[in-house]
Amino acid sequence: MTDKSPFETDMLTLTRFVMEKGRRVKGATGELTQLLNSMLTAIKAISAAVRKAGLAHMFGIAGTVNVTGDEVKKLDVLSNSLVINMLQSSYSTCVLVTEENKDAIIIPKDKRGKYVVCFDPLDGSSNIDCLAPIGTIFAVYKKETDDEPSEKDALQPGRNIVAAGYALYGSATLVALSTGQGVDCFMLDPGLGEFILVDRDVKIKKKGKVYSLNEGYAKYFDPAMTEYLQKKKFPEDGSSPYGARYVGSMVADVHRTLMYGGIFMYPANQKSPKGKLRLLYECNPVAFIIEQAGGMATTGTEAVLDVKPENIHQRVPLILGSPDDVQEYLACVQKHQKSS
Repeated sequence: MTDKSPFETDMLTLTRFVMEKGRRVKGATGELTQLLNSMLTAIKAISAAVRKAGLAHMFGIAGTVNVTGDEVKKLDVLSNSLVINMLQSSYSTCVLVTEENKDAIIIPKDKRGKYVVCFDPLDGSSNIDCLAPIGTIFAVYKKETDDEPSEKDALQPGRNIVAAGYALYGSATLVALSTGQGVDCFMLDPGLGEFILVDRDVKIKKKGKVYSLNEGYAKYFDPAMTEYLQKKKFPEDGSSPYGARYVGSMVADVHRTLMYGGIFMYPANQKSPKGKLRLLYECNPVAFIIEQAGGMATTGTEAVLDVKPENIHQRVPLILGSPDDVQEYLACVQKHQKSS
């Protein structure tokens, strides 16, 4: 007799997925599994808070500005506290770096583990009040020395990442996660309260049809970016021009690029000569995800994951996406470097 039940009885949840991955690693202690499961709990709580923010009067500004100069929203404060508290109580971390705190958070001795976590608790929070998609971004590193934990432990290049991911709070809540063996996507089932695997080993297209950036800053773009955009809008070979898509919430724009291909750009310009996005908790995690999916992520001069951080809130330019599209952009950069 065929089972026609609409319910899956052997579903692969993200919790189960993380535990199974951990068991396959020789010498694994289970700390990374604890850490990721704690992060997932924080993400579920943030997702619930986002869904009822209007009813709970959590829209609006909290009345402060964070260390990177952004106005802090009430949901920012809540999300930051949720992630910090869940990671501290996982007994797997020693240093936390968050967009919302000026200094790194050193975990008390009785709760310390061996991992460093850099995170943006609520990316795109300027979009909260208009209900546009927002997200949480994180990267996990292993502490490299036996010294007392300090901010220096977070100043590692993205190549050292052991796990990274992002949560997208949109029409549904999704988590994209990589532990260095490809990218898998999980959707939150509100009825179960669990993330269910929906896309295994995601690969980005070799070339896309969409470019994504804030063209409101076109006045400040360098000649290479201006030329690249001209090529996308008016192709010299007579092919169809690229479409333009820009949400203004990096997680949403990056996830669309991962799913559909194309290129996402937040370049340096005359107003922000060092770029605007933060390396440790914005650029590195998404660059890791995109590279694991077969794409490229660059600052325009080097791979994002090769940048050696100088401070925890360092900014860098970010261009990522389908490899052919990023290579075409880099060709424009190299052309203008030679002519200057």
